[in-house]
Amino acid sequence: MKWTATVTHRSAARWPVAVVPAVLLVATQILYPLTSGAARDRVTVAVVLLSAGTALTHAALTRGFRWAVGLLVILSGVGLLAEIVGTATGFPFGCYEYASGRIGPAVAGVPVVVALAWTGGVYPVWVVAGKLYSRVGVRVSMTALGAVGWDLFLDPQMVAAGLWTWCSRWPGLPGLADIPVTNYLGWLAVALVMAGLLAVWERTAAEPTDVVVPVAVFLWTWLGSALAHAVFLGLPVSAGYGLAGLAVLGIPLVRALTARRITLRPSGHGTI
Repeated sequence: MKWTATVTHRSAARWPVAVVPAVLLVATQILYPLTSGAARDRVTVAVVLLSAGTALTHAALTRGFRWAVGLLVILSGVGLLAEIVGTATGFPFGCYEYASGRIGPAVAGVPVVVALAWTGGVYPVWVVAGKLYSRVGVRVSMTALGAVGWDLFLDPQMVAAGLWTWCSRWPGLPGLADIPVTNYLGWLAVALVMAGLLAVWERTAAEPTDVVVPVAVFLWTWLGSALAHAVFLGLPVSAGYGLAGLAVLGIPLVRALTARRITLRPSGHGTI
């Protein structure tokens, strides 16, 4: 009984540390449609930092600092490498380039925050896929599909803001002609590599039992982005694509939560 009380107390003590960056993330994302120009660029950087910070904080509190560092290396490291190769060669995403000097320092022409965005965006998808699917291969595949679904929101929004431009001759999806289909194929390939590496890294620490924060971030990204694109950003086409793309995980998640087939935290413990 004493051990249970101690664990409960520690979990409750961790709760503000885990939730604060997530709350700040949501608040900052709400500011995005209300800004423009340089102010919007600063909000974009803040959103990415808070997104990555939310993911890494949860990972560190539930699985340890070492595991969180590995998560960052896998997601942001592979992401940065893919982006450097992509901007230099056009593979695997297609021909594109980033706007210079708008969202912070760059490495080989790739803004550092872009690498961090992979961590903030893919981690919640990975966690949700893990709650829904126990087979490693299925989890890896669904994580990659979910990452593409997230990019169906991300790329149109950032292209509209002028943060990167495409020069590929490949056609785009209907209504999104500025972004070639090779981009999404590239995302699928890179996300498969990331998820495969995460599957190996998973073996070094126990799965977290408290995943309220990343699951909440996933649901907010899915539904909140669809609302923002459709109503506030003037991007109804990407609202539909993104809503449908993340639904591959979102709909099974909602069904599982409604039917109480999965739990997001241990009973009686503080939320992380």
